[in-house]
Amino acid sequence: MIPIVDFHTHRLDATSALISVDPHRFDPQPGLCYSVGFHPWHGVEQLTEDDYALLEQCARHPQVLAIGETGMDRLRGPALDVQQQAFVRHLRLAQTLGKPVVAHCVRTAQDLLTARHREGLDDVTLVIHGMRGNEHVARILLDAGCYLSYGIRYNLAALQATPIDRLLIETDDSPVNIEDVAAAVSLSLGITADALIDRVTVTARSILSP
Repeated sequence: MIPIVDFHTHRLDATSALISVDPHRFDPQPGLCYSVGFHPWHGVEQLTEDDYALLEQCARHPQVLAIGETGMDRLRGPALDVQQQAFVRHLRLAQTLGKPVVAHCVRTAQDLLTARHREGLDDVTLVIHGMRGNEHVARILLDAGCYLSYGIRYNLAALQATPIDRLLIETDDSPVNIEDVAAAVSLSLGITADALIDRVTVTARSILSP
């Protein structure tokens, strides 16, 4: 597996990255790594069994290392119960394949954890992408075994409360590059950017390796 520094991006040409794509747009290129899933904003209320079959087909591809992004959002998208149903389908597939889930989480941390627990899916590794919640939210997620992935914008107290071995970094769809994110996060943590990159690479490998 190539070293993963950028744990979540939508840039299709990104290297050293986990590229998140909709299954309908999955076109794997040599040497790149992917996660596949249906974003909660984009028509999850219209998903059919054929769509979920396509998701599973893509998810079984050797270059697909994670499921997602999926998740829940109180500010955008269809009704929360519809988003939850789609999220649970992704979790079940992730459990079957032994792959982690990249989770979109906007004011829904407890909802995600409750759904995972209620369905008996607590063993599925959740990586909360684009973590911008406060320290209280971070601690709830960490106590539930989640990993937290930070972009260029974040809550400082939440970042500093995240153990280094549970922390990842990402670009998502921002215009910055991963080196900019590493520089900002490492400054907030009081470590060098190189040390941070080394650490998140090890953590990503531990999450994504079979």
